[in-house]
Amino acid sequence: MISVIFATENSEIDLVQALSALVPAAAEGIVREVIVVDAGSTDNTDKIVDAAGGRWVERRGETRSACLAHGAGLVNRGDWLLFLRPETVLEPGWHHEAQAFVERAARAPNGAGTAASFRLRYETFGLGARLSEAYASLRSQLLGMPYGNQGLLISRQFYQKLGGHRPLPELEDLDIAKRIGRGRMVFLRSAAVASGASEHNDAVARLRQAFARFCVGALRIPASVAVKVL
Repeated sequence: MISVIFATENSEIDLVQALSALVPAAAEGIVREVIVVDAGSTDNTDKIVDAAGGRWVERRGETRSACLAHGAGLVNRGDWLLFLRPETVLEPGWHHEAQAFVERAARAPNGAGTAASFRLRYETFGLGARLSEAYASLRSQLLGMPYGNQGLLISRQFYQKLGGHRPLPELEDLDIAKRIGRGRMVFLRSAAVASGASEHNDAVARLRQAFARFCVGALRIPASVAVKVL
């Protein structure tokens, strides 16, 4: 039913937990395959994938968007694609809600043209994490633009119709969410638990990232334009 796609680079520690969360779904036949497209890891990411029974493909030097698009092109078992980040762990029982969404979409006249994402939760403690979760929920509901760490569940047919992930160095998650549209995005109750660690250690880089995402999400500026400030 579902093919899971990761884009990785030196992700061995995070990937262990992310793949473990998929085991119950694979045991019940809901997850049919896991494809990991790697941008050139120097750690043991490939061994982790092999031990978990996934398919590891190397695309050295490629951007995350290019890796995700390549992974989608390799799918041969699932009619639905689930794009995840290695630092995101789906909470127990997620697959039952995902399966219910897919079955409902199969019955609805326009179901194949919808997508779903998960509720964002951070594993860190403190008020800052809770405020970030509240902001993510508000942003998701109002704008219909989940971030990549919330996952994206979309039919392969709809993904291809949209043109898949565009070749962008950043903001590929908001770009495809914008093309899906708020009216065609469903938010599931199950949580995607993220580490809360920023991809950018530099304060200026984090500020630029936040501003670029604000431009795409709130001001509806195309991601291909907003990404130039990064």
